[in-house]
Amino acid sequence: MSARAIAEQVRSGARTARRVIDDCLARIEAKNERLNAFSDVLAEAARVEADAIDRRLAAGEAAGPLAGVPFAVKNLFDVAGLVTRAGSIIEAEGPPAAADAPVVARLRAAGAILVGATNMDEYAYGFTSENTHYGPVRNPRDEKRVAGGSSGGSAAAVGAGLVPLALGSDTNGSIRVPAAFCGILGLKPTYGRLSRRGAFLFVPSLDHVGPFARSVADLALCYDLMQGPDAADPVCRGRPVEPTHDALDDGDEIRIAVADGYYAQSGAPEAHAAVARVAEALSIERRVSLPEPEKARAAAFVITASEGAGQHLDNLRIRAGDFDPMTRDRFLAGALVPAAWVLRAQRFRRRYRDAVAAAFQDVDVVLAPTTPVPAPEIGQETMLLNGVEMPSRPNLGLFTQPLSLIGLPIVSVPVMGEGGLPLGVQVIARPWREDHALKVARAIERAGLTIAPERP
Repeated sequence: MSARAIAEQVRSGARTARRVIDDCLARIEAKNERLNAFSDVLAEAARVEADAIDRRLAAGEAAGPLAGVPFAVKNLFDVAGLVTRAGSIIEAEGPPAAADAPVVARLRAAGAILVGATNMDEYAYGFTSENTHYGPVRNPRDEKRVAGGSSGGSAAAVGAGLVPLALGSDTNGSIRVPAAFCGILGLKPTYGRLSRRGAFLFVPSLDHVGPFARSVADLALCYDLMQGPDAADPVCRGRPVEPTHDALDDGDEIRIAVADGYYAQSGAPEAHAAVARVAEALSIERRVSLPEPEKARAAAFVITASEGAGQHLDNLRIRAGDFDPMTRDRFLAGALVPAAWVLRAQRFRRRYRDAVAAAFQDVDVVLAPTTPVPAPEIGQETMLLNGVEMPSRPNLGLFTQPLSLIGLPIVSVPVMGEGGLPLGVQVIARPWREDHALKVARAIERAGLTIAPERP
């Protein structure tokens, strides 16, 4: 069931919040051993919260727009009383968080019930959620395949029907890639739109937080409830709340184009076929070239490596053996990136932002593939792209990474690939126009092109 339907049933008395949570926990118990989506299950705390909601409703009090709705969060968000491990064993030695991250607290204030934290790539550095310490997250569509990363546990939990909503983070594609692979919706809002306080940041100048869901209405509602300025987050100050979920079907004319050039040439044919089906269904003929994607991706690699490594220098010196080997090696390489390269990448970033803004002068939304291929198998080291065998993990961000550099709002919409595995279509909007991205996602959904997991 959708989050909205669950909340309506709980508020009407058709189901109790306790029954919803007991059913949710039973699904997690039945499926999580195989999927490895959850790193922590907060069963008793969730039952206590559910009972409190039922008491409020019995007393005639309001319980919120997400009353009784179970949700999960990536294990880099602070949850009061839980250690924020960020997929590592080093952080697992730290104390429990003293308070919820603001986005977690806002969902709880709306009546949602947190049932657990989800598995991820260590320190969010990866596209597959193959965690050496805690095991790989398995794709609910095909358990031999990766769920995507780094927010793979959250995407798999929603994709498997364990919870209707989950939170993730996106640096270079870590919401959009797993959303595509698991056949669900994921939203990366504009950089700075949602508070990141209480989240274990990977690359502060690139990190976003956002939701996963199985319907656009649920995605928009969850996003809306997390909105709001946070004076304690230096990049999330003063932006007013701009609701989207009640206006999804408004008749605004939105100018849509398909990304040409790089975004239409790289990747497997089925990735481009998914975009073509969407364009045909929405009668989109306009095409647009987004400038210099290769350079943007190179700049993103440099900034990610150097800034990410800077967060972990002390532990790299004294506890290098406690890192996931691939994460450690990437951080060590990042620590050696020359400062001149970083400066050049940041200068390009400013110029690139202006160039992309110019490309958006005549359009409001651009469509592009989310990933170049469907989900690879767990342990798969290479993939074939344009006749060339390339490393799998870094190249899963081929289409997400250039756009992350300048913080645009993007919804990844799930479309079934020709080979029977999900793919994603990125719906890319101008800064602060999440409403445009969500409305186009809704149009794709209304056209019958989106897919959602089977109901449990």
